[in-house]
Amino acid sequence: MERPKRDDILDVTVDHLAFGGQGVARADGFVVFCDDTAPGDHARVRVRKARRRFAEARLEEVLEAGPDRIVAPCANVPRCGGCRLQHVGYETVLAAKRDQVAEHLARIGHLPDVTVLEADPALEHFGYRNKMEYSASPDRDGGLHLGFHERGRWDSIVDIDECMIATPLGNRLREAVRRWALDEGVAPYDQRAQEGVLRHVVTREGVNTGQALVNIVTTAGAEEVVDRLAERLVGDCPELVGLVHSINDGVAEVTSGLVTRTVWGRDFIEERIHDVTLRLSAGAFFQTNTRMAERLYERAAEAAGLSGGEVLYDLYAGAGSVGLVLAPKAREVVAIEIVEDAVRDATANAERNGFSSYRAICGDVRVVLREQRDQLPAPDVAIVDPPRAGLSGGAVRRILELAPPVLVYISCQPATFADNAKRFVDGGYTLEWVRPVDMFPQTPHIEAVARFTR
Repeated sequence: MERPKRDDILDVTVDHLAFGGQGVARADGFVVFCDDTAPGDHARVRVRKARRRFAEARLEEVLEAGPDRIVAPCANVPRCGGCRLQHVGYETVLAAKRDQVAEHLARIGHLPDVTVLEADPALEHFGYRNKMEYSASPDRDGGLHLGFHERGRWDSIVDIDECMIATPLGNRLREAVRRWALDEGVAPYDQRAQEGVLRHVVTREGVNTGQALVNIVTTAGAEEVVDRLAERLVGDCPELVGLVHSINDGVAEVTSGLVTRTVWGRDFIEERIHDVTLRLSAGAFFQTNTRMAERLYERAAEAAGLSGGEVLYDLYAGAGSVGLVLAPKAREVVAIEIVEDAVRDATANAERNGFSSYRAICGDVRVVLREQRDQLPAPDVAIVDPPRAGLSGGAVRRILELAPPVLVYISCQPATFADNAKRFVDGGYTLEWVRPVDMFPQTPHIEAVARFTR
């Protein structure tokens, strides 16, 4: 057939799921990616974008449902930009995530023979997120929408009265803030007009401790009205241990790196993971699924193979969670993290848990490993847990120069992991195995743990 054009209508049968959650179909051999479809669906789709080798389409109608299609339990699907896979059976999604890791390793990393183990299934399919970020916007009548961006839109918010992947406490916290904003007449921020007061509400919860923290993000000048939130929020949610207030007068829709004050209580929560108590500041990174974080760290420990006498490096350490959980099995831990607040949290967490042989260094991994390598003990095992963009070329080179006998890679993006894996294999490592861990059910995101040896 001719290459499809924008707005062409195609009848296709979906073969499998691509990374990102789109269904993959073919129209006379031409690849078509389509949102909101499931394997086996016979569907009518409308082309949104036509490329030289593939097209992207939106679902118009399911002509015949495939065996893996289910009814999404959330009424906000598919308009909400959060959960893209509620309409597909869980076992199918889990298998697809494992296959996508293998496919990226083969296609991007040119590593087709790596052992990719079965994915660890999520322990909870709903109600698992310990941190939520809600955006505020005015509705058409000038009222308040508090929820998530509509899929593909920067200027439209889907109002949420119950998020199915948030915890019950997270939902209660959001609704308590909504009542305050409505009662006080706090104007939601209009991104188009760039006016208003309330921009974001961030809730954070220690699932194993029952502690909660709320961060209200507003434009400047809202101190007095935010101060009045504290008393009523504590009354509605006694689990609250702190309320913080951040100011964002810029254009960017961000919730971190802002000028922040503590309104009430404290600016951190505590969480407990495998007998380790972690202090987590409002902006500190921690896995958003506490139960599966415990499983992820078990897999990291399995990959590290510590026996008690090793020097362990924890690179991109955040608040130190991985290295601290593994610290009892190591002789010494060296953690490197660029965010100062996270380094302070990691140091305090080590002291609080009695780990005297723990050192947290603030700095860029590339720079620290280049400038301080001679002052640091040689590692037996290094764990890297980089951001979604993966390791830069410079960071890979520094780690190859460091040459730890065992390298554990925690990945949150299979494409960048596959590229990094190829660089490590080319640098003399063997990729022994990869284990996907489903940290984010109902979404296409994939976490994985990999073991490299020299």
